[in-house]
Amino acid sequence: MVFLITIAGGSGSGKTNAARIIGRGHESDITLISMDNYYKDLQKFKPSARNKVNFDHPDALDWVLFIPQMEELLKGNSIQMPKYSFLTHTRKGHILVKPKKIIIVEGIFALYDNRINSLANLRIFIDTDADICFIRRLRRDLKQRKRSPESVIQQWLKTVKPMYDQYVGPTKKRAHIIIPEDPEEGMRDTAIDIIMSKIKNILQN
Repeated sequence: MVFLITIAGGSGSGKTNAARIIGRGHESDITLISMDNYYKDLQKFKPSARNKVNFDHPDALDWVLFIPQMEELLKGNSIQMPKYSFLTHTRKGHILVKPKKIIIVEGIFALYDNRINSLANLRIFIDTDADICFIRRLRRDLKQRKRSPESVIQQWLKTVKPMYDQYVGPTKKRAHIIIPEDPEEGMRDTAIDIIMSKIKNILQN
């Protein structure tokens, strides 16, 4: 049987980092999947039109592809996961993903759809202060996605924060575990240690 863990939280909350820490030391038994790869391919749109898409709305994701591919992995079958480029908002080929004993899926909408919630054995929400999320997102977009500070600020105000409040934040109530943010990060470390202990037990059994 394949054990599915889903990790949700706001943009910049630390989902990817948490997923990597949870899976550390068990790479041969754990597959990490980012839902960012399942944004819809906007190749048919002009570049100017692509930038106007609300990427923080659930409809920006290709659920028609994502859900069946997760089902295939849970059945023990490999998938061709799309490789997404945020610089062009298009897909750049595919990545072969093989099933392993544990699959960790992280993304802002990892707890949004009831279909994926019904498949998940453990649902986690990363609860991080909005100011910290914004700072992390600003640094990432400036460095990795070649964005201007003004464009990052405008996107945060127009879509990221409003969509979090409307769609992402409410999914917290669907989580089995809520990992908090605190100044010294002691609470987060403790929560992650508990999850890692759970993973060790799963792999041993």
